[in-house]
Amino acid sequence: MHNEPDFASETPAVAGLTNPLQGLANVLAAIGTVWIFAMMLLVVADVLGRNFFDAPITGVAEFAARSVASIVFLQLASAVCSGRMTRSDFLLQFIAKRSTSAVKALDVFNVVVGALLFAALAAIAWPELAEAYQTKEYMGVQGVFTVVTWPFRALIVLGSAVAAVAYLGCIPSLLRQPTVQGASA
Repeated sequence: MHNEPDFASETPAVAGLTNPLQGLANVLAAIGTVWIFAMMLLVVADVLGRNFFDAPITGVAEFAARSVASIVFLQLASAVCSGRMTRSDFLLQFIAKRSTSAVKALDVFNVVVGALLFAALAAIAWPELAEAYQTKEYMGVQGVFTVVTWPFRALIVLGSAVAAVAYLGCIPSLLRQPTVQGASA
């Protein structure tokens, strides 16, 4: 009897795997979610103030623009831990029909490359964070509205570093997964 996996119902390889950073990733994602809600309230208050009271809230556009990247990076590790990072598995489905161990090797390769990319991103963003902190870099118009940029840059570094480690945390679970029998080698 030939047992092939049902690819239509499969989720990405890292979905459902145990990851030691899942708790931290969920906390960071929750912070990002609360931040989204707060930004939504701030934007609505700005629109209402602008349209009904002719009193906009100063700096909302600048703060919202910096917040978007920060929120994304806060939620990256959770996406990695839960297997929700975007990937195309058309080729993997084709390969899995011939060799499930090759798919396992490609999944491990995928998480290693993901870890390397996010580690590189954290390393590249670190000098910008340090410079922004040392020079007290700010955004906005001096005398009207300013906010320092280093906390936003720090969240990008933190999110990238945690995502890199989260990818590495997927490797043991990937290696423990049983290879599906029945695929022709």
